[in-house]
Amino acid sequence: MTRTEHTADWTTRPTTAQGWIDRAGEVAAVLAVDVLERDRANRTPHAEVQLLKDSGLVTLLGPVEHGGAGQTWSTAYRVTREVARGDGSIGQLLGYHYLWAWAARLVATDEQIAAVEELYTTNNFFFGGAVNPRDEDLVITDEGDEIVYNGRKAFSTGSKVSDLTVLEGVLQGTNDHIFAIVPSKQDGIVFNDDWDNIGQRLTESGSVEITDVRVPWASAAGYVDKKFRPLAYNTLNVPTIQLVFANFYLGIAQGALEAATSYTRDRTRPWPYGGDNKERAADEFHVLDTYGDLQSKLWAAEALVDKAGTAIEEVLHADRESVTPEQRGRVAVLVAAAKQRIADTGLEIATRIFEVTGARASASKVGLDLYWRNLRTHTLHDPVAYKRAEVGRYALLGEIPEPTWYT
Repeated sequence: MTRTEHTADWTTRPTTAQGWIDRAGEVAAVLAVDVLERDRANRTPHAEVQLLKDSGLVTLLGPVEHGGAGQTWSTAYRVTREVARGDGSIGQLLGYHYLWAWAARLVATDEQIAAVEELYTTNNFFFGGAVNPRDEDLVITDEGDEIVYNGRKAFSTGSKVSDLTVLEGVLQGTNDHIFAIVPSKQDGIVFNDDWDNIGQRLTESGSVEITDVRVPWASAAGYVDKKFRPLAYNTLNVPTIQLVFANFYLGIAQGALEAATSYTRDRTRPWPYGGDNKERAADEFHVLDTYGDLQSKLWAAEALVDKAGTAIEEVLHADRESVTPEQRGRVAVLVAAAKQRIADTGLEIATRIFEVTGARASASKVGLDLYWRNLRTHTLHDPVAYKRAEVGRYALLGEIPEPTWYT
């Protein structure tokens, strides 16, 4: 099977945070059945996104009055993690969707927030994003009551499976970045079929061409009379998405350890030449030592990721006017610590599991390489060394990170 199918009855929606996390576990179980086949086929994940829609996970953060679950970010992070245990690519897509669904709250006006949240929640719409501020390759021109986007973005996660796309570009003649939410299916947006990386293969993160996409100034996020009104809260977009990264890294690492322990219990043969021979590989000292080390490190990383989630939730759900630069900075440091710890731990797990599953576990049909490929691909998003340096400056000098597009 190379596409995801399900027969679950999801007509009744959960009413608690744990209920939604359990629902995400059900989705992950469906995805895990054919995750390797779908990864290799590298087909656009229409069925997988429909699975997210059918399960109700897409509107997890949406307002209750519009049919959403009205849940908080701590639940959204846990849900992202659970889905990633079954399929890292789909976990990434869902986590990015949550960020873009919240993007209006981060930067938009009250009126824009209300309109966007009603639109995506009532229609069960899925978000993608053509946002890569490192490359100023999408130019915006001011044409009176409208702004017009033209150019190209090298990455557009969610592209073909999205209903709405968040565009980001630079207003011509200025350094002003403007975000706008537009329909994904229109003549002016052409998604290219050029995402063929070794991991996270079903995230549809290829390039996109933007030609004469017109947006009313009234829909330019956070702009009033063509001027942006900045708040410390606006700069929470980077810590929020970086913790999305950490959570789907954690989910992938959990999935890797679960797959490996299952293989070792059921299929790994004991080594007959060690001098203290066992009847089962699961009883060998070096196997127990390795799994104990990896599990302990994973639990430690999970605790730090959860601690960061608790901290960021407090500011994400606070009054936007009340968030201070100091609050934002302390949260950013904690997120940086969580991200670099799970990145390192996840890659270690995805590498060392082969030492305790055996040579036969390296067969393509087993698929244990999927976890390393997924983690290795996305942990290159921005250098982890800079996250360690942010934490180091805080620990040594008491400095909090200055907001940039990556801190």
